[in-house]
Amino acid sequence: MATEFWDKTTGAPKTSFCASGHTPTLIAAFLYFDLAFMVWVMLGPLAPDIAKSLGLSPAEKGLMVAVPTLAGAILRVVNGLLVDRIGPKRSGAISQIIVIVGLFTAWLVGVDSFAGTLALGVILGFAGASFAIALPLASRWYPPEHQGKAMGLAGMGNSGTVLAALLAPTLAKLFGWNAVLGLACIPLVLVFVAYLLMAKDAPDAPAPKSLTAYLRPLKTADAWWLMGFYSVTFGGFVGLAASLPIYFTDQFGLSTVTAGYYTAACVFAGSLIRPIGGALADAIGGVRTLTGVFAIAAIALAGVSAAPTVAIALVTFVGAMLALGAGNGAVFQLVPQRFHKELGVMTGLVGMAGGVGGFYLASSLGLAKQFTGSFSSGLLIFAALAVLALAGLTLVKSKWRSAWATAATVRI
Repeated sequence: MATEFWDKTTGAPKTSFCASGHTPTLIAAFLYFDLAFMVWVMLGPLAPDIAKSLGLSPAEKGLMVAVPTLAGAILRVVNGLLVDRIGPKRSGAISQIIVIVGLFTAWLVGVDSFAGTLALGVILGFAGASFAIALPLASRWYPPEHQGKAMGLAGMGNSGTVLAALLAPTLAKLFGWNAVLGLACIPLVLVFVAYLLMAKDAPDAPAPKSLTAYLRPLKTADAWWLMGFYSVTFGGFVGLAASLPIYFTDQFGLSTVTAGYYTAACVFAGSLIRPIGGALADAIGGVRTLTGVFAIAAIALAGVSAAPTVAIALVTFVGAMLALGAGNGAVFQLVPQRFHKELGVMTGLVGMAGGVGGFYLASSLGLAKQFTGSFSSGLLIFAALAVLALAGLTLVKSKWRSAWATAATVRI
C-alpha cells in the first residue's frame, strides 16, 4: 500500500516515491543512459593506446577526448527539441540506432588517422546527447517532490563511464583498441531491445510548441545561471572522466589498465553520489547543496594540481568527483522547479552547457600539458571557475527562494 502524507498547504495527499511514477521506464532510462555514457567517454580510456598507435601529441590527445563531449553538448539541444515534439522514447530510439551503426562502421572500416578519431568523436556525441532524452523520459512520470530522486536515479547512468574505464583498456590489450568499437555494439543492441520493451512516454507530456518558443527560456537569467552551474558540476565530472586515463599514464607512468582502474574509482564515486545529491537537494534544497559542492570541488581541484604522489592524486580526485557528482543531482533538482513546462528543452540546454564545460576541461588539460609540461594550470583554472560559480550562487539564491518557492512542497 502506498505511503501517503498530506501537504500542509493544499491538503492533498502525496504518494511515496516507489508508489509514484513508472518503474519500468525509470529502469529503461537508466540502462539507456548507462550504456550511452559508456561509449561516450570510451575514447578516454583508449586514448593512451590510440595516441601511441597514431603518434598523437598531448594537445591532440586532449582534443580527441574532448570532441565527443562538445558534439554531445550541441546535440543535446537537438534532442531536447525532439523530446518535446516527438516524445522521449522515439527520440531515444533514433539516437541509439545512430550510435550503434556508427560504432559498427568504425570497427568495420577502421580508424587510422587523427581526423578519423575526431569523426568518431562526433558519432559518439549522439551517445552523450542521451542526457536530454533519458532524464525527461523518467522524470515526467514523477511529481515535483520526487523530481530530484527520479532525475538522480536516471542520471546515475553516468556510471557507464566506470564500465568504459574498467573494460576498454583490458579489451584493448587483448584484442586491440579498434576491436573495442565493435565489441561495444553488443551491449548497446541488448539495451536497445530492452528500451523498446520497457520505456513508455508519460501521459501528461506538454503539448508541442513553436520552434521559437523552445528557446524562450534563454531570455531569462535563471536559465543562464543554471547552465553556468552545470557547466562546472557536469563539465568537471565528464571532463575528468575523459581525461584521467591520460593524466594517470602521463603524470605517473601507470599502465593503461592500472590507469583505467584508478579512473574507474574516481568516476564510480561521482556516479554513485548523483542520486544522493538529488535526494539531498530534495531534503535541504538545491541551493544549499550546491554551496557545499562548489566549495569542496574548488578545494579538491586546487589540491590535486599540486599532488606529489599518485595516492594523494587519487584521493583528491575522488573528493572532487564526489562533490561534482552531488552537484549534478542538485542542479537537476532545481531545473524542474523553475522550468517544468520547458523541461525537455531546458534539459537539453543545461546539458549542453555541461558538455561545453567538459570540452573545455578536457582540451585545456591537453594544452596545459603540451605547453607547460604539467596538468596543474588547467586544474587550477577549473578550480577558479568553481569559485566563480559559488559567488554567482550566493548572488542569486535569495531571489530564487522568494520567487520559486511554492507552498511547502519543494525546498529551493
